[in-house]
Amino acid sequence: MSTGLARAALRAHRPAFVGTAAAALFAATVVSASTTVLLATSTDGLPAGTRHRITENGVGDIAAVLLIGSIYMSIFVVVSTMGTAVTQQHRELALVRAIGARPRQVRRAVAAQALAASVPAALAGFAAGGLLARAWFSGMVTHGLIPPGVPFRFSWVALPVCLGVTVVTSTVAALLSSLRFSLLRPAHALSEAAAGRRRLGLLRAPLGLVAVGGACFLSVLLSRQDAEEAGQGAFLVLILFCVGVGLLGPRIVGPAAWLVSALVGRFGASARLAMLNVRSQPRRFSAAVVPLVLVVGFGLTKVALHTTAQHRTGSAGSTGEVWLDYMGTALYAGFAAIAAANTLAMISFERRRDVALLRVIGTQRGQVRSMAAWEAVVVAGTALLLGALIALATLAPILDTAFGSPLPYIPWTLAAGTVAGTLLLTLLATGVPVRSVMRRRAITVVRT
Repeated sequence: MSTGLARAALRAHRPAFVGTAAAALFAATVVSASTTVLLATSTDGLPAGTRHRITENGVGDIAAVLLIGSIYMSIFVVVSTMGTAVTQQHRELALVRAIGARPRQVRRAVAAQALAASVPAALAGFAAGGLLARAWFSGMVTHGLIPPGVPFRFSWVALPVCLGVTVVTSTVAALLSSLRFSLLRPAHALSEAAAGRRRLGLLRAPLGLVAVGGACFLSVLLSRQDAEEAGQGAFLVLILFCVGVGLLGPRIVGPAAWLVSALVGRFGASARLAMLNVRSQPRRFSAAVVPLVLVVGFGLTKVALHTTAQHRTGSAGSTGEVWLDYMGTALYAGFAAIAAANTLAMISFERRRDVALLRVIGTQRGQVRSMAAWEAVVVAGTALLLGALIALATLAPILDTAFGSPLPYIPWTLAAGTVAGTLLLTLLATGVPVRSVMRRRAITVVRT
């Protein structure tokens, strides 16, 4: 029965699991590349001069930091997308519980879905990661981080790392997402599936507060250190802030979205409807906002460190260091962008019947598209607001220590590119599924 439930869920929620598989593929590719680069830059067996140069450039430390960061981001992205995919099935899971399915059968079905999505993605990502690692290694040689003549060494060690990060994380995330729901009484499960869960978990809110509090404490502590130590601790501050926002979710995203939507609601009926949709479903939309906050927070923090140094001192660091930092930032931004796009697309797909009902009662296609676009504007605006605040809180102590002023220098091109990229991502991820639904007859979608 568990296998049958898994197959039925994969057929009914195909877009959700395609998105989950895409996220797992990207995660496995980056983890495979990071692991391979770390092993390929090992100084074992190299001449003394070559070892000294690689060590002096800090290539091994940088590769280790990138691997840790990629594993963290992989876990975050896979947990986020898989959790959203399982949450979309709560109504179906409640129904099969009502007709006699046992809790362990539900959990087995969900675990089978996770394995079906993640195992092929992990294997393909391992192969793709080998190609990315070779290009990454060549870039290090080109930018002077690794001496010419050092051979690129491929390693199979990346395979178990990929499987561990993607497959194990996907399965655990699926089981945890379904655990509480599978134990509810069928009637209670059906009620919650229809109305949604409003409260955060017992541990989620306290852990979120601890993460945000720890980030603030560490930020103040770094303001009393020298510039080099403060810069090294920035990554941890950034991660703590992002973890806190992710755990607190609706409690933070809700007020920020309320502020943004209050401004958006003045632009006509479609904007007001979008505002009401976002405000009425803070938990659902927060799942899409949090990854975007990561994109904005990571991107602004890492890039602003170099632009501020360039503006104040005339030098942003060595070419190789800047290139490698931007390379890591692009990978992290790619992680978060995929998670945000998947979540927004899942939300839009889940609401296909609501969109069809609007068409049945006479709403014009242009009005529906306008409503979806304004929802994307609210989501993007909320992410930009929270991401900018996180970046500023992370940068302030470092910049104050290094340059005597906590304010970063952000070129208008960087600010405009960040806003445009975030808005374009939300518009595409929201608009494409809505347009897909509107191509079908509305009454057919409602009946389905």
